[in-house]
Amino acid sequence: MKFPSSFLASLLGAAAHAQAPLTVPKPVTVALEQVKPADIKAHIAYLADDRLQGRKAGTPGYQLAVDYVSQQFKSLGVQPAGEGGTYLQKVRLRRAFLRPGAAFVARDAQGAALPLTAGADYVLYPSPELPTTRVTNAPLAFAGFGISAPELGYDDYAGLDVKGKVVLIVRGAPRTFGSTVASASQDLAGLLKAAISHGAVGLLVASTHPAPPASVKAGTYSVLGANGKVAVSRTFAIGSQQQFYAAVSAATLQRLLQTSALDTTAVFAAIRSGKPASAVLKTTITANAESTYQDFESYNVVGKFTGSDARLRDEYVVHSAHLDHLGITAPVKGDSINNGAHDNASGVSCVLEIAKVYSKLKEKPKRSMLFVFMTGEELGLLGSSAFAANPPVPKAKIVADINMDMPTLIAPLLSVVALGAPHSTLIEPVKRACAYMAIDLENDPEPEQNRFIRSDQYSFVTAGIPALHIKYGNKTADGKNNLSEDVQKWRAVTYHKPQDDINGRFDFEAGRKYVQLCFLIGYQVAQDTARPTWNKGDFFGVRYGGQR
Repeated sequence: MKFPSSFLASLLGAAAHAQAPLTVPKPVTVALEQVKPADIKAHIAYLADDRLQGRKAGTPGYQLAVDYVSQQFKSLGVQPAGEGGTYLQKVRLRRAFLRPGAAFVARDAQGAALPLTAGADYVLYPSPELPTTRVTNAPLAFAGFGISAPELGYDDYAGLDVKGKVVLIVRGAPRTFGSTVASASQDLAGLLKAAISHGAVGLLVASTHPAPPASVKAGTYSVLGANGKVAVSRTFAIGSQQQFYAAVSAATLQRLLQTSALDTTAVFAAIRSGKPASAVLKTTITANAESTYQDFESYNVVGKFTGSDARLRDEYVVHSAHLDHLGITAPVKGDSINNGAHDNASGVSCVLEIAKVYSKLKEKPKRSMLFVFMTGEELGLLGSSAFAANPPVPKAKIVADINMDMPTLIAPLLSVVALGAPHSTLIEPVKRACAYMAIDLENDPEPEQNRFIRSDQYSFVTAGIPALHIKYGNKTADGKNNLSEDVQKWRAVTYHKPQDDINGRFDFEAGRKYVQLCFLIGYQVAQDTARPTWNKGDFFGVRYGGQR
């Protein structure tokens, strides 16, 4: 059920007032007071320096970042928690390309080919697993949003036979879904898995924009397992013989539906209202492609502090941030190095400073703390997916993840959004920490950005581990409370551009408060004898957390 924002805000507020206030031991407050804005800036300045060439996974510049955070761990006395007594967890990555000559033809009921142009009307993706893929005259079936969620009472595949067919879907979710559930329901890996598990041979994803996604000439990325097979992918259903994955434009979607005389306005109105409108279309798909591969290695960096409680030290609380960025791309205003100062040198810096706070505590918290820097986030959450699937500690012993990705430190930190926290008992330590620091806790001002599934915390969620990501809120010192508008303007000229460098807009005092807040959230989880749990009946707990 979707509640209005005002109702949720009042609910959170009432619960916060009912809680006992957070009491922080004196040694912890002393350590927290030693967090320095200058130290946060120094980490960012190094990681966002031109010498690191944008920290793209698998490059020498990324390795410099790995070496830097490893050395920081060593200087703080953080214990190695990677492979073979090191701080490193190897992540084997595959970059897949299409060979020239790939073909895609859609034919109507009379066998006439629709006039479609590669790049403008459709984009074919390479297969990361199968060097040759082929479908011949496969029937096309429209499956609405492609969502199969019986736990929500919604299934676009109900009554639809897609065995041996190519499935056509449009990105989106019913308006009846809550914002984070709607975001999760649009995760491409899940949509692909749903289609293939119902017997489809491939998936055709329609964009709501005039053109399909940008060309895949630069390649697509996946993670390889120890057996050399694909273990993590956003374009391939693991363990299947999937033959086809492609994207089409909004105009192409209209053409494909109209070949079966479907009223697209009525169809879209139905699925948006929560009524599936799936149908087998009078269209067939023929496609063939050959793929080639470049395999390379990158690294997650993992350190730990062992907990103080004899029973709970075998459980772990994770603080995470992605270490990689985009590398070198086409110049923007004469600059081609994507330094990634905010995205995500800032998050990495905050995790390092949290580790520093723990290093100053003579008595560590009851649970052990893991500090994890991920590779391949910009390639599709690949490093975090690899970590969550095969962590260097028992997965069942990881109780929570607090992720830090581009906290957007451009203004005083007066309010925050705890993405993911309302789905589990993690919301309680968030409320207490916010109250302790006099920081307001708000709803997401931009739910349409789907941030919950776009950063590394989501890899932990899909592994069944409660997780959250603390982002800026909307509160401003002048009382206008429109920070998200300011952020949108700033992001338009900075996000994923070379202009995101250390000379840009920063509020390092906000960074200090962010470190302190996230530390207090994790510290409470580490001290509580009860581990975090998914809320009863929660979508993510039911789907991924083993709830019934």
